[in-house]
Amino acid sequence: MTQERTEQVIADLGLPDQAIQSDELPWVPQGERVWFKPLRFDLTSGRWINLLKVEGSGRVNRHRHTGGQVMGFCIKGSWHYLERDWVARPGTLVYEPPGDIHTLVVDEGVDEMQTLFILEGTVQYIDDEDNLIYQDDVFSKLERYLRFCEEQGIEPRDLRY
Repeated sequence: MTQERTEQVIADLGLPDQAIQSDELPWVPQGERVWFKPLRFDLTSGRWINLLKVEGSGRVNRHRHTGGQVMGFCIKGSWHYLERDWVARPGTLVYEPPGDIHTLVVDEGVDEMQTLFILEGTVQYIDDEDNLIYQDDVFSKLERYLRFCEEQGIEPRDLRY
């Protein structure tokens, strides 16, 4: 196949490049003092990208990632996992292998934390006895975003690329 033919197949079957302006997207409530800003929903691969914001100190429930890896890049504030000895602060890249179980903690004295997360598969929120409480995936996150937009009278952006 010639280079020209390859480029034509990509143009015909591929998706166009995108520039997503995060400041044009709403913060969607995820929990008490926790929000996410959806940047992309890839329904084919099960991957989603979002900014996570936590205002003040607190925790995001203990959880396990299944079906893929997770990468996070801390933009603002700081956080850590209760089960680890490192701290993510602006500029820190965090890699989480599939199956990892942890509890995200934002410590006292941090006004706001923001981290860009790239997630694959399912996030299973579990209790201390490893019982499943609920789970999120690309579809549940998309549904939460669309429901929020409908409730607020906001026109949802098509982020399924």
